[in-house]
Amino acid sequence: MAEPTAPGKRRSLLLKLLALSAIVSLLSITATAWLAVRTTTRALQKEQSQALTDDARIYDALLGYAATHHDWTQAGPLVSRLAHETGHRIALTDQARTPIADSATGKALPDHASATVDPLNINDNQAAPDSRIDPRAVGPFQLTAAERSYLQAIATRVINCLRQPPSQSHQRVLARTAETVDEPSGRPRIVTPGTDLATDTACRRGRSELAALTQTESRALNQLGDLVNACLKRRHLPAVTVGLENTWTWVDPTPPRSASDNTTVSDCLAASRREQLAPYTAPAAMLYVTTPGSPTPTGFDLSPTNRARIAAVTSLVLLAAIGVTALVGVRLVRPLRALTTAAGRMRDGDGTARVAVTGRDEIARLAAAFNDMAERRHQIEQLRQAMVHDIAHEMRSPVTNIRGWLEAAGEGVVPLDRDLMASLLDEALLLHHVIDDLQDLAAADAGELRLHPEQIDLADLLPMVAEAFAASADRARVALAVHAPPAVVHADPIRLRQALGNLLSNAIRHTPAGGQVTVTSHTEGDAQLIDVADTGPGLSADEQTLVFERFWRAEKSRSRMTGGSGLGLSIVRKLAEAHGGSVTVRSKPGEGATFTLRLPR
Repeated sequence: MAEPTAPGKRRSLLLKLLALSAIVSLLSITATAWLAVRTTTRALQKEQSQALTDDARIYDALLGYAATHHDWTQAGPLVSRLAHETGHRIALTDQARTPIADSATGKALPDHASATVDPLNINDNQAAPDSRIDPRAVGPFQLTAAERSYLQAIATRVINCLRQPPSQSHQRVLARTAETVDEPSGRPRIVTPGTDLATDTACRRGRSELAALTQTESRALNQLGDLVNACLKRRHLPAVTVGLENTWTWVDPTPPRSASDNTTVSDCLAASRREQLAPYTAPAAMLYVTTPGSPTPTGFDLSPTNRARIAAVTSLVLLAAIGVTALVGVRLVRPLRALTTAAGRMRDGDGTARVAVTGRDEIARLAAAFNDMAERRHQIEQLRQAMVHDIAHEMRSPVTNIRGWLEAAGEGVVPLDRDLMASLLDEALLLHHVIDDLQDLAAADAGELRLHPEQIDLADLLPMVAEAFAASADRARVALAVHAPPAVVHADPIRLRQALGNLLSNAIRHTPAGGQVTVTSHTEGDAQLIDVADTGPGLSADEQTLVFERFWRAEKSRSRMTGGSGLGLSIVRKLAEAHGGSVTVRSKPGEGATFTLRLPR
């Protein structure tokens, strides 16, 4: 075989060098792109995490102030300090947007508040109604200095007792770490790890003395008990005895009470606590948190370590293949620069910031994720604006009525008699109903609607729900029938009753006198269906597509003469979806409507 010629050897060597250069360039460019993408992603995550931390810190600090002060007159220094520490502009206004405190006075406020600071109704949709009261709001339960000293002496004596030579050695070892923690009211509480160490006979007396109520707590509990029992009396329920830590017991435990009665007591306790604490806490205020504008970034804000890594990789790329590195570098820097600039615009409040997505590499996926995040944020903002508009529309009429009657009564135009007070109470209850519905929808939208499913026999549940609406049906002169053969579903009984209650209430409200509402349960494949049918005017095809939308009503005037907030069927849909089911409607104008709740078996 002939040996390769000199030009052939040079061409072979050149091809090898080009191949080696291409491999080194490809590896170097891949490393550079990976480092840049990771750095940008971490910067975005850090910025989001820091913003959430700052917002939570500001909200908690102002919430703590409101829980321990009866007004906002001294909140200015706290607002200024928080603004200085976080670098944000912080403003507080009342419900009418009248300024209370502002770290940057003279500047316009955003159209919408970041949060509502209300220690008697904190922003926690997962919590029970009573748990939404800030624990720092103690009001009349605040112990005097003498009571604190007395209880602290007892707590010290109990801890010393627990640390005496052991009668049960394993308990005494744990007791060495026992300590006292002061609750917001000033009452000391003994904390021990692992187990309760209050079982030693020698220490029981001290624990009993420590658990005894002080005069301050007794007075406050008596006042709270009077408020709770007055609420229960209005709801035709017997009295209860209220204890510390939101506990209660029936004065007469016989006969056993239903779960709905217990829920009513919890609601009355929460409402009474708010009424009792209201004079001791600051009124609800609107919180505005904004970031002062900053120039749009023109490059990357990288740490020295990341800059060194990128410089080293870039140097290798330049030494190996300058041409390839320059070409790929331009292609890398341009989308990253655009991504960083768009991120800065979004940080400054520009909701239209987007980046062009080209290719299928990591940068393209990061850009697509950024665009999805921006679009989701834009949709949420539109939903929030629409929700605020609808809420304002729903609340304007009752608030206007309340204000008008109160002004007329204040000017002596009408007497402030029982009829007027009843009318004002109806309007207030209407507002409360809308707020409760909005809270349920907000929890469902956020994916925070908690369910506690259990096995439920519809043959027992459906007649119980119908019985609750029998009085309403009688007043409307509507016949109410139930056909429910035995059928077991796995669902939350309280939420299922709420959904069925909304459907029944809607059916009775839209059925004329002499009509009938029928509730039927039947099985279809692997699903259990519950039909609520009425003999009302029915719905057109266009109306059926809108009936589950929020604040939509068949009455074009949005009149409340027939009741309803326009949220009941929206809540039914959310509850059905939370159970893994659905709700549908079928109807013909003039032939009534049938709403079907479909649940998995």
